[in-house]
Amino acid sequence: MIRKVVFLSMHTSPLDRPGVGDAGGMNVYVDEQAASLARRGIEVTVFTRRTDPSRAGVMATPAGYEVIHVEAGPVEPLPIPHLGDWVGEFATQVTEAVLDDGHRGPGTVILHSHYWLSGWTGLLVKQVTGFPLANSFHTLGRVKDATRRPGQPSEPLYRIAAEREVIARSDCVIASTEHEALELIERYGADPSRVCVNPPGIDLTLFRPGDRREARRRLGLDDAPTVLFVGRIQALKGLDVAVAAFGMVRDHLPDARMMVVGGPSGPSGIEEELEIRQLAARSGLERRLTWCGVQPHHRLPLYYQAADVLIVPSRSESFGLVAAEAQGVGLPVVAANVGGLRYVVEDGVSGFLVDGWEPPDYAKALLRVLDGAAYRDELIRGALAAGRRYGWEAATDRLLELYRGITDGSG
Repeated sequence: MIRKVVFLSMHTSPLDRPGVGDAGGMNVYVDEQAASLARRGIEVTVFTRRTDPSRAGVMATPAGYEVIHVEAGPVEPLPIPHLGDWVGEFATQVTEAVLDDGHRGPGTVILHSHYWLSGWTGLLVKQVTGFPLANSFHTLGRVKDATRRPGQPSEPLYRIAAEREVIARSDCVIASTEHEALELIERYGADPSRVCVNPPGIDLTLFRPGDRREARRRLGLDDAPTVLFVGRIQALKGLDVAVAAFGMVRDHLPDARMMVVGGPSGPSGIEEELEIRQLAARSGLERRLTWCGVQPHHRLPLYYQAADVLIVPSRSESFGLVAAEAQGVGLPVVAANVGGLRYVVEDGVSGFLVDGWEPPDYAKALLRVLDGAAYRDELIRGALAAGRRYGWEAATDRLLELYRGITDGSG
């Protein structure tokens, strides 16, 4: 019997708003999955590094799980490359907490780490406690290196080394898609018998179809063709490609607009946003490009409902959560043909997949959605069907199977 699941999310908290700093799809995953497990009667605790002195050490969430803020290093946000110095301290405090909790009653305690830093922590905690460890990477250093934008720095070697160690010593490595599972095997030599596939879910009660006219009224928009980008502003997410493609769309549809939802992320995020704003200014797009900033997750359906197409030109994605959310609303998606996006988006059915990152190719795909009213209706139906595949209940059923597998030695 699984009594408790301990989520390790060292570098970012599920309480952080996605789109701010390092918070993104992983935060949504941890929050939603923890809540789904809690609804099954399983005790869930998320350990994360304390970065905000105003937050209590232990916080109960309305979703039924608790978050423990561990003081490891300065109580302030730190760049991810600097967090390795504090993994040992973080792991020590987590170990003490879970050892104390492990004696409270019958049932198994599962460790589930998220991202390579937490995976490193998880190995240290597992070594002392003996609790089984599952790990979800969400992004992989070698995959990012293979597709990074020219001029961007490569991932540090210690990250790659840590990922290899976590993959080798975890009881189960959870991939979001079959493609990510192959990446783990081919790029890191993972044991196929210990690589498990379990796609994340989306909240289908939140991400569902709505009245586009009403959504636009609430956002103060007219009925012009609307392209939407949702994501952190960093080189990985390809906003520069999206804005350049939008400029080409306006050559054919002069009244088109674009909305950008999200904020700068990572050490170069502010510079990235500044460069893209300058690109937009040079292209004469300022009046048709709206910077919406970071939005609460529960407001994202309003933006999806108001748009005509979502653009996701990411350099890499283990899954592609925003694409799944948009399709749950019925919004067609134009996405890069990489990683999990090629599983989430059905090419020609729920949207279009684009090879590479050349803006003209994305502009062509966007116009296929925006120009053809009848075809767009077909894409909306395809998006809705695709989005329904990703409910949290199915994801949680599968996750519990994986947990049981590593507790009885069969995982």
